[in-house]
This record gives sequence, C-alpha cells and structure tokens, in this order.
Amino acid sequence: QEQFVESGGGLVQAGGSLRLSCAASGSTFSLNAMGWFRQAPGKQREWVAVITWGGRTEYTDSVKGRFIISRDNAKNTVYLQMNTLKPEDTAVYYCNAARTGISWYPKSDYWGQGTQVTVSS
Repeated sequence: QEQFVESGGGLVQAGGSLRLSCAASGSTFSLNAMGWFRQAPGKQREWVAVITWGGRTEYTDSVKGRFIISRDNAKNTVYLQMNTLKPEDTAVYYCNAARTGISWYPKSDYWGQGTQVTVSS
C-alpha cells in the first residue's frame, strides 16, 4: 500500500510562504497523479492541487496564482510551494495519490499524519 509522509508546515504570517514536501512509498508513484488536500477545523477535507504523471497541474480556485505543485519522480516526492498565504489557508495538509471525477479525489484510503499550516493575520 502507498504511504505518505508530509513535512514542512509551520506558523507563518499572512503574506508569507511555506514549502511542503511529501515522501511517498510504493513503486507506482510515477504512474499516479499526486495531490495535496487540506482539512481546516470543522470542515471537510478538500483538494488543493494536483499534478498528473505527465506534469499537468490543476488548482482549486482559492489557491490559483499563489500555490505551485511539483514532483520529483526519482525521489518519489511531491512538493507544494505556498506563497502569499492567507489566514483561510490554515489547515492540516495531506498528500495522496489522486483520481479524477467531477473533482479530484484521494485514490488511497491510507493517509499520512499531515502537516499543520497556520497563517496568522
């Protein structure tokens, strides 16, 4: 089964930047679309950004122009560069393999511990 280890979160002021990393295990990493998802307190988990195996990227509207997703298949790692952070970006961020439907959804039932991002105003 896939396993995911997220890192790079922290406390930052509004307008600041963070870079998240996700190390994924599993031999099929390079074949999968990979996504970042987040869950804010009291809210459902939502997808944030996705990168396909071919490098095509998609972003949820609220982060377009601010976040950049990338991947390094040789390292089985996916990144999320987050710029111009806002208090509403505060959440626990997770990565997972992703599948498409009406939106983007997690492909695996197994989640890592996530990494906390807190943006102060």
